[in-house]
Amino acid sequence: MDKEANHLLRSLSSLVGPFPQWDIEQLPVRPGLLFSDWLKHAIESDIKEPHAMTLSTVDPDGYPDARVLILKHILDDSFYFASSSASRKGQQLQGNPHVALTFYWPALGRQIRVKGIAQDQGDEAGAEDFRRRSAGARAVAMTERQSQMMESEEMLDPAIEEQKELIRRNPELTTPHWRLYAVVPHEVEFWQGDPERKHMRIRYVMQDSQWNKVRLWP
Repeated sequence: MDKEANHLLRSLSSLVGPFPQWDIEQLPVRPGLLFSDWLKHAIESDIKEPHAMTLSTVDPDGYPDARVLILKHILDDSFYFASSSASRKGQQLQGNPHVALTFYWPALGRQIRVKGIAQDQGDEAGAEDFRRRSAGARAVAMTERQSQMMESEEMLDPAIEEQKELIRRNPELTTPHWRLYAVVPHEVEFWQGDPERKHMRIRYVMQDSQWNKVRLWP
């Protein structure tokens, strides 16, 4: 099976293209502006879930931990996401707010990497984001059991239905564990892939309270 898997992997193509042109002579002064331009292009290109991103945190033992979630908002140069503070990632953020975000749109050959600090936006911001979620998503979050071991499959649906009933009775119901986080970056890299591996990479770095841009080797 290992040989078969190796053969299958080597038979797969990558960075086939064609990819969009990128004029690096006309770069915005801030990474948030460039991200917004790239996101708009991804949406117009019908990229599926272009707002999906990988959030990487660090656990108490120093191991990186990553999962895919949704970008909620981008304001200036900060990237927003939401999660329960009682979840594994929520607990990791309390212990170490240093995070990384990764976006990858294969059809465009584009990747964006963000490194920064995740900052809790407070009670009202978390409650407002929670109220915007669907009833089903709110009900699952209100079970307050994310990442916990599930002893029995039969426990799942009744627990969710119980929370749905509470929401039907009080549509404004929220949970204090739901938090909105803003990732304030100190480094953002934009990567445009090339079929010949002559990738174009631009890194924005925050230095002395201003953004500096550098071109990187492929």
